Amino acid sequence: MTDLPFRILPQLDDLNRTFWTSGKEGKLRFLSCEECGYLIHPPAPICPRDLSKKLAPRAVSGNATVATFSINHQAWMPGPELPYVVAIVEIDEQPSLRLTTNIVHCEPQEVHIGMKVRAIFEHRPDDEEDIWIPIFEPIPTA
Repeated sequence: MTDLPFRILPQLDDLNRTFWTSGKEGKLRFLSCEECGYLIHPPAPICPRDLSKKLAPRAVSGNATVATFSINHQAWMPGPELPYVVAIVEIDEQPSLRLTTNIVHCEPQEVHIGMKVRAIFEHRPDDEEDIWIPIFEPIPTA
């Protein structure tokens, strides 16, 4: 097994725990407003659309589209093998919900705007509770 790249891990709290731990079940979950259905990320205690406090975790497909990306050739700290892709992806269920992530399992020069990707999870053991970081890989074409 190869060593995982260095990552600064999030501090879990009641609002973000579901997002950072749902990968254990292979699910990408966001807080969702029970009144209007709006997906909320980063997690917040109130819906920014209708100000409802009735929020609950909701699983999404995990599918997304690359909105923009950068290929990193500089080793800023110990981390992924160079070069690697940092991308912003738009979640299919709500394109206005964007995540900054890595695109993996393809050559960096294959990544392009509009590329269809799916969430996979990088497991990170932690002293208090394990974390599952959502990263994305290309969706195979038929």
